[in-house]
Amino acid sequence: MPDADRPQELPAKLLTDPEMINACRARDFARVFRLVKTGAGIYPSMIARRCDLTPSRVGEVIAGQRRLSHMDVIERIADGLRIPGHMLGLARRTWETPQALVVTEREAPQESESESESGQRTPASLPGPDVDSILALATRTSLSAATLEAFRSSIEDYWRRDDQHGGEALRPAIVGQLRYVVGLLKESRPPSIQNGLYQIAAELARLVGWTYFDARQYNQARAYFTEALQLATEVDDRQFIANVLACMSLQATYQDKPADSLALVAAAQDQARSSLGSTPRVLSMLSMREAFAHATLGNRDSTHRAIGEAHHQFGQIQTSDLDPSWVTYFNEPKLIADTGIAHGRLGEAETAEPLIADALRREDRTNQRGRAFHAFWLARTQLDQGKLDQACRTATQALEPASAVASERVSGHLREFYDQLAPHRQEPVALAFEARLREFLPPVSGLIRP
Repeated sequence: MPDADRPQELPAKLLTDPEMINACRARDFARVFRLVKTGAGIYPSMIARRCDLTPSRVGEVIAGQRRLSHMDVIERIADGLRIPGHMLGLARRTWETPQALVVTEREAPQESESESESGQRTPASLPGPDVDSILALATRTSLSAATLEAFRSSIEDYWRRDDQHGGEALRPAIVGQLRYVVGLLKESRPPSIQNGLYQIAAELARLVGWTYFDARQYNQARAYFTEALQLATEVDDRQFIANVLACMSLQATYQDKPADSLALVAAAQDQARSSLGSTPRVLSMLSMREAFAHATLGNRDSTHRAIGEAHHQFGQIQTSDLDPSWVTYFNEPKLIADTGIAHGRLGEAETAEPLIADALRREDRTNQRGRAFHAFWLARTQLDQGKLDQACRTATQALEPASAVASERVSGHLREFYDQLAPHRQEPVALAFEARLREFLPPVSGLIRP
């Protein structure tokens, strides 16, 4: 018999309809809800029940009076209407696993402590989410400024570990903390605490988006960046809105959408300038992102002007500036490295090389991803100048930090350098680099021929 509690699957004809695909890709839920009504016979009242929304809210969405952008709402819609995660830019949903592969509760082992096949003891199962919710209610305490500071400290720690190891392993913990903070926002609290929670939730959403961006999973990254924008807008944190838009601008550069990149960073600069608290460091970082966009478009004069503005703003920095924590990474070595990369994007390798080399010498050695990323850029500028031996030596030195961090973005830059080596592949120094590449990064699928 069919499970009455299990949501009705959408017809395959609807899920493969180009109009439905485009509506989901754009997250145009007015169109999605109308198509679900006409194509699956699921009326607004049923949409509301299945997605845990109020009927009036569904009606406002269909009428174009409200847009839905919070990630938890989008996930409820995907699960309630059985829209596959990839169609909405989400991770694969748990219900997408074929039922034959799902272990039911009756089939699961019932012991609290058991021995594995290796003879080792395994811990008891954790309580389910319902029990977690009950326990959270029973132990709830009022939040204080110290609680907010604890959240901020954990975010700073996440960023440090992301620099050292990449964000892949961190992401589940960050998403969990994001959902927890978003849950706290549903309760009434003093304005100072509530505003602080919105800022923390926005930073967590941006961090999740960043881990997806670094993994080159751009749809998921965009979804979380959008959620971060929505959260920051709730408290009119214009500097942070500028920060998120700058992240989206950088992503557009990687997606080879330089016009989008330029539009996004221009919007970021407008937000920052409209905020009385924007610091020179923030404005310098944004000018450098503008330089990246212009360089990708090949706008030489505009790139040089943006670089000049970035250095001018950086020169205005004072120790007394109240920089937001998220921009403190933009120090002098980072400014110099980014300046070199902007010149490199323009094809000005001779100018770029000494800048990136200087930044690498001064870069924090714990920042494994930054060191690998900048070293591959340095190798590319050297190769562009015909310095094959030097380029291969630089790239070989970059393999150690690259192998220490899980970053598809770094792997992508390694692939680009390897592709650049194609005309020189039989040269002894290139063969030596390839041998070291096999030794350091054997899991990099498809990078080098067996």
